[in-house]
Amino acid sequence: MPSLPADPPKGISLLTATAIVIANMVGTGIFTSLGYQVTDLPSGFTLMALWALGGVCAFCGALAYGELAATMPKSGGEYQFLSRTFHPCVGFVAGWLSATVGFAAPIALAAMALGKYFSGISSVISPLTLSLMVVTLVTCVHFGGIQIGARFQNVATWLKVLLILVFIIAGFCVSPGQPVNFLPSASDVKLITSPAFAISLVFVMYAYAGWNAATYIVGEIRNPQRNVPLAIGIGTFVVSLLYIALNAVFLHVAPISALAGQVDVAHVAADYIFGPTGGRIMSGLICLGLISSISAMTWVGPRVTQALGQDLRLLAPLAACTKSGVPWAALLAQLLIVVLLLLTATFEKVLSYVQFSIQFCSFLTVVGLMRLRRTHPELPRPVRCWGYPFTPLVFLAISLWMMVWQLLNQTRESLAGLVTILVGVLIYWLSPKNAPDSVEG
Repeated sequence: MPSLPADPPKGISLLTATAIVIANMVGTGIFTSLGYQVTDLPSGFTLMALWALGGVCAFCGALAYGELAATMPKSGGEYQFLSRTFHPCVGFVAGWLSATVGFAAPIALAAMALGKYFSGISSVISPLTLSLMVVTLVTCVHFGGIQIGARFQNVATWLKVLLILVFIIAGFCVSPGQPVNFLPSASDVKLITSPAFAISLVFVMYAYAGWNAATYIVGEIRNPQRNVPLAIGIGTFVVSLLYIALNAVFLHVAPISALAGQVDVAHVAADYIFGPTGGRIMSGLICLGLISSISAMTWVGPRVTQALGQDLRLLAPLAACTKSGVPWAALLAQLLIVVLLLLTATFEKVLSYVQFSIQFCSFLTVVGLMRLRRTHPELPRPVRCWGYPFTPLVFLAISLWMMVWQLLNQTRESLAGLVTILVGVLIYWLSPKNAPDSVEG
């Protein structure tokens, strides 16, 4: 009697988990940041050092998150980690930030960038209308269930990586290139220690944000104690290499004067590589790549909101799911916030507002790892943070430097982030709670 075919493994694979990490990272920041940096940092070496420093910081953070994810393999990211390493209130605030701005704001930023890039191709539809249409359609795709979302995410992400590789190879084939020097000089020391470098690092770290994406959907990943740390580490390493190479290409093919102040720097560079027609085609492909980023964040964000609803009765309606496990109420809530941001905010204000909140939560989470090592040394740790305690301390030092700078120089946006945190604290203490999990859970 022939044997029945085995059921397909439940959950998503390491490949899809890595794709989610890459898609969350490779989005708005890499295609928009350089235009804000070259005016005050007109040095190839300084700019490469800037992006390399961002990659080092992100990778050190990824190593720390990998240990936490293996020790506490449950969906929710910082919400779960901080609830167990500090206090449920701290975890709730992190989840509250993720639910309100942590994913909605980056989705809005990616949609704004998509609209800007598309406007360089055609004026048939306004950038705002296109942005609204895309975020709505992607949300509808994710109503179809995990497997549909996984297939869509894999195709969109790996096409985007292929696009970037083609762009990099074609860019380095352009000869002669611009007279940019990638070797260090005496003037670079002054630039690296300047306020402009700190300002630019804020944009760079936003571009690297998303390396922790897989920790938000641990419960949907096969063998999470192995695959989540791998997905975070592999994804962050790959993206760091792509970012450094892509920015080198931008500087190699286009003069700094043409890049300065431009949001759509990839379109500018593409014009120099492929000509006006080829540049428009590449801009269209970049738009498709940004859809991958929007999709990844649309998938991940509602899972955090759903976890909040499961633990706090006041937010219980947000935990509602379809029969296939899709958190439909959280998806709709996130879409509403995205639409409001698209209609009311500008690109730079949204970026400054969300970056402080994101960095603050990541900072506390890595502190939580070090605290957990001290308070619960007996916990099983299938994966340990490589280079501990040096790598977490590197991440904490860079993050603290950035947050202090933002408080001093982007005070209004940073205070708005702190107000959002205080609102989360009030909601937590005013809402009845369900029983929290233990740290071992």
